[in-house]
Amino acid sequence: MMKRVAILVLWAIAIPVFAQDQKPAPTLKSILLDQLRSTHNNSDWFVCANVAVAGLTPEQASWTDGKGNHSVGQLTYHLVFWNEQQLSKLTGTAPAKYSGNNDETFKNFDNKSWSETVKRLDKVLTDLEKLVENADEAKLKEIAPGIAHVNTHNAYHIGQIVFVRKEQGSWDPNKGVK
Repeated sequence: MMKRVAILVLWAIAIPVFAQDQKPAPTLKSILLDQLRSTHNNSDWFVCANVAVAGLTPEQASWTDGKGNHSVGQLTYHLVFWNEQQLSKLTGTAPAKYSGNNDETFKNFDNKSWSETVKRLDKVLTDLEKLVENADEAKLKEIAPGIAHVNTHNAYHIGQIVFVRKEQGSWDPNKGVK
């Protein structure tokens, strides 16, 4: 009898402690926010955008390998363009004009605006996070596919940015994910 009481007492103590250690089940909102933040400002499985573009001069941002590949600046401008387009679409505002030629979303980069391009990238990524944070469940279900594509697209091009910086010799390996 004493053993049963002791076991019951232990369970009575252990269950609430165990329950406190359990994280809440992920939600659509928490998953989308985690993905947005990992491509914005929280390097986790890969380097985030803010780290990928940090510390470059306009000249470094404009550098290409001479083989037809994009510069960091062109890739960053492309991300800004498409993230702003998607944000406009998801919020129901008029997007910037787009001719339908995706090459223009890379080639319109000007190294004189590098600092502004970096700021715009940070702002649009912040605005996408705010959109998800403030969305109710119905809105989340509506925008989730678009946000998921944004996250995948951003991760892809961030990898390219890091690769270009490695080729250029401007990447600090200490900034990578360990």
